[in-house]
Amino acid sequence: MTVLVTGATGFIGSAVTRQLLACGEEVAVLVRSQSNRRNIDGLDLEIREGDLRDKPSLKRACTGCDTLFHLAADYRLWTRNPHDLYASNVEGTRKLMEAALEAGVERIVYTSSVATLGNHPDGTLADETTPVTLEDMIGHYKRSKFLAERTVDELIGEHDLPAIIVNPSTPVGPRDIKPTPTGRLVRDAAAGKIPAYVDTGLNIAHVEDVANGHLLALKYGRIGRRYILGGENLSLYEILTVIAEFCGRVPPRIRLPRQLIFPVAYGAEAWARLTNGPEPQATVDGLRMAKKKMFFDSARAIDELNYHARPAREALEDAVSWFI
Repeated sequence: MTVLVTGATGFIGSAVTRQLLACGEEVAVLVRSQSNRRNIDGLDLEIREGDLRDKPSLKRACTGCDTLFHLAADYRLWTRNPHDLYASNVEGTRKLMEAALEAGVERIVYTSSVATLGNHPDGTLADETTPVTLEDMIGHYKRSKFLAERTVDELIGEHDLPAIIVNPSTPVGPRDIKPTPTGRLVRDAAAGKIPAYVDTGLNIAHVEDVANGHLLALKYGRIGRRYILGGENLSLYEILTVIAEFCGRVPPRIRLPRQLIFPVAYGAEAWARLTNGPEPQATVDGLRMAKKKMFFDSARAIDELNYHARPAREALEDAVSWFI
């Protein structure tokens, strides 16, 4: 039988695909016809073209597969048309899961995000049980991922979908070709283009450790249970300092209040919309998210999956080396 991977051309997806191949698995990947395939060029796998918004292509992709890793998602904190996020992340996930059920797929690992989880007001580490509602979600990306995860939950409860949910934190490392919003941060910091910072924080994990967590979830995870695949909690200043030291630069010393950057973010979004340019570096939703430190506890994955993550410094240095 065959393992189907969606999102294999992407950051985490390519790492999962490579680890599956290294384990001797027969791998098929769902790829859009226009996708950049640089991350999977030369790999011994089967390409099945399709789109999350095209149910017939998903049925074809699932045929003959006993395992599914669903990592494909539209990961943008800003977009001209928010409908695209919901069409891919929510409805696309539903269509794929329904296709997997019809094809008799026996085990599924669905990649969600820590963006769907709650935060404690007192700043203590959040985990899989921290209370959260849709109203807590900031921006269309987080709302779409929250609704997608709830869709998977519903299918597990109502149709016995054999799915395990994993919630990666903030992965960094090689092959972030797009790059992701965090990847842009690492790239620009390495180039000395970030002279100041805001008071926020992220949970940094090496993409290879997150990918390994996916395989561990397949092997040891419990159906219907979610697992945070995280690493080390660092302030943004600590992240920028690690990158600066590795590059032989002086870390930024200026801490800016978030309120001062909002006019810049509004202006950057307006310019991107006017010029049909790429997602701006500073976004309004990104600044709103930065109000809370995204600090998480991976204890459940450590205890139940035997998951481990290397120090964040190693992850950041590997990411910088790849970008260079």
